[in-house]
Amino acid sequence: MKTNPSGGPPQTPVVKKAGASMSNILKRDKRQGSSTFNTTKNRELQKLPLIKDVNANERENLFIQKIQQCGTLFDFMVDPLSDLKWKEVKRASLNEIVDYVTHNQQVITEAIYPEACRMFSINVFRALPPSTNPAGAEYDPEEDEPTLESAWPHLQIVYEFFLRFLESSDFQPNVAKKYIDQRFIISLIDLFDSEDPRERDFLKTILHRIYGKFLNLRAFIRKQVNNLFYRFIYETERHNGIAELLEVLGSIINGFALPLKEEHKIFLLKVLLPLHKAKALSMHHPQLAYCVVQFLEKDPGLTEPAIMGLLKFWPKVHSPKEVMFLNELEEILDVIEPNEFVKVMGPLFRKLGQCVSSNHFQVAERALYYWNNEYIMSLVSDNANGIIPIIFPSLYKNSKTHWNKTIHGLIYNALKLLMEMNQRLFDECATNYKVQVAKEQKYMEDRETAWHRIFDMAFENPHCSRLINVEPEVVEEYPKIASKLARIVKKGRSGTIDVEQLHIDVNSNCAVAGRHMQRRKSELPVISRSTYQALEGHVHPTDQLNTANENI
Repeated sequence: MKTNPSGGPPQTPVVKKAGASMSNILKRDKRQGSSTFNTTKNRELQKLPLIKDVNANERENLFIQKIQQCGTLFDFMVDPLSDLKWKEVKRASLNEIVDYVTHNQQVITEAIYPEACRMFSINVFRALPPSTNPAGAEYDPEEDEPTLESAWPHLQIVYEFFLRFLESSDFQPNVAKKYIDQRFIISLIDLFDSEDPRERDFLKTILHRIYGKFLNLRAFIRKQVNNLFYRFIYETERHNGIAELLEVLGSIINGFALPLKEEHKIFLLKVLLPLHKAKALSMHHPQLAYCVVQFLEKDPGLTEPAIMGLLKFWPKVHSPKEVMFLNELEEILDVIEPNEFVKVMGPLFRKLGQCVSSNHFQVAERALYYWNNEYIMSLVSDNANGIIPIIFPSLYKNSKTHWNKTIHGLIYNALKLLMEMNQRLFDECATNYKVQVAKEQKYMEDRETAWHRIFDMAFENPHCSRLINVEPEVVEEYPKIASKLARIVKKGRSGTIDVEQLHIDVNSNCAVAGRHMQRRKSELPVISRSTYQALEGHVHPTDQLNTANENI
């Protein structure tokens, strides 16, 4: 991470995208760029003396003058080279007041609060550019590079000043609550839709600090965030700041007092779980999974509705999302209580059986890595009588039919673990599977016979030739149609199972004998080039969010 040698905030350059080719311009219309600010009419700033160079009794007035001076807005988008002299005066003043608040005590007096909040509001609160222009070039967070704020050279220092202002030991929430009110919170939360990841990084830290210091605003902040999530889930399906808001909520959830309020339980079931439906789930899934796990660690009794909710929203045709769901489900199982596991093990392992049978090898592979989790295997061992009969058919069938050889090895590892848990039950499941296959074959044969009878009755009808035009070749082949279908369905199935031979196959075909295979977690979403460069040049406001216990 880059740092500024002088100790001040780094001057992060605006990352410009490479010029697009004519074909790309024709394919996709350019979206509006950075936010448009209403520039101040009188932008000629007077360079004031340094605060440290004046007498102590004059410093407060000079401090206020500099804050007021920093409320001047300049144009960084239409004509970036305009007013360079005055822009530098404002930048220097911003850096000075940041340093003054950081390294001095008893400097935030009652007269500073309205000026600081006013300066922050003027610089930061604005209308964000629309995500869709009239030509329809909509921003896709998974594919497009974000639009970086052109005014960031000033915005960054404004955010830095306000964060230091909130974190100062002189800060008094009882005085500041006159200016940091519900209207202020609404405007702050609206900014989370900014495409610039550097701005969202500051916003999440500032919102968390406000939540920790202003007890009277906590319920209102939660309500506004809930409403934003509801709009995202059921209306817009797009928002740039979902991950950052979830990161703030993860820290807030960690501080919830026990027992949990009904409001918090509803938030888990009605907000966090439906958030799994989002198309761009990969953009916020790590933070979402963390919030869910935090809830279940607080109240294990929520485990059953949480897992059933995940199974309800389980993706059917989106394999990367299935892998994400499997990752989250394993994190939940890592903290599940044994008595809660018994309630969900049936539907849970039926879903795992479907994942093992997936033709997408990453889904099957991720499901089979559950057998490398010692805690999950201890739960399976304690409930083997209910789980092995559910999962054995999927494992055995795919050990013979799956197209990927790596999956074969993982399946044999899983079968070996199940066999070692309870060999008698394992052999019973093999025998029952053989009986089930025989029943299915008998069903197919009966079905074939029934279709033969239908064909025979149809062709015996004297009106058949008049009503149905059938080629002679079809008539010659019709007795074979059903048998061909049956052979295709039964292809790869073993009509009989030799249990002793199965034991030999399991022991000889394990991917790695005598040790577990390395467990692989899913990778986080790949960060685009411009996002990476922006964050690389940006100093994070804090290393991590501090948890504040909630006792309201």
